[in-house]
Amino acid sequence: MASLLMYSSLVLVSILLISSTEAVEILVGGKPNSWKVPSSVSDSLNKWAGSTRFNIGDSLVWKFDAQKDSVLRVGREDYVNCNVTKPIAEYKNGSAKIEFDQSGPFYFVSGIKGNCERGQKLVVVVMSKFHNGIAPAPSPMGSALAPSSGSHSLNTAGSFLGVLLVLALFFCAYRRL
Repeated sequence: MASLLMYSSLVLVSILLISSTEAVEILVGGKPNSWKVPSSVSDSLNKWAGSTRFNIGDSLVWKFDAQKDSVLRVGREDYVNCNVTKPIAEYKNGSAKIEFDQSGPFYFVSGIKGNCERGQKLVVVVMSKFHNGIAPAPSPMGSALAPSSGSHSLNTAGSFLGVLLVLALFFCAYRRL
């Protein structure tokens, strides 16, 4: 009886550790060529971002035409004002991969003058390692939401459901003994 409880506890802890340390690569917008001026507010990358959960260790990946665009990582003020003159980082070669090494908001805008003002910008909120809920994204302009890939959200939900299933199975086994 005691060994069954010890074994179930070990399995549960292992599942929790594995599910919480899984880093993923997330393609901006969930598909290639999403880094562009949106055709409407509903096509905004920030809307996509609002349904995505980002964790420390995850990477955000851009694919874009290097002859037509670039990606700038900027501070909050420059994001709000679409200021492209002093970026934190600049990516011009048609692809970018940014690994999140800390929690908090990350701000990105297009490097092409005028594109940010037309909605080509993105804010991503990265959760801390021990954060259990999904935090709302900061909304400096009233329309920005934080992104996350659907598959990553499903992995988190699947891990949670797996833990619940394991607990239910062990509870049933315990009740029979």
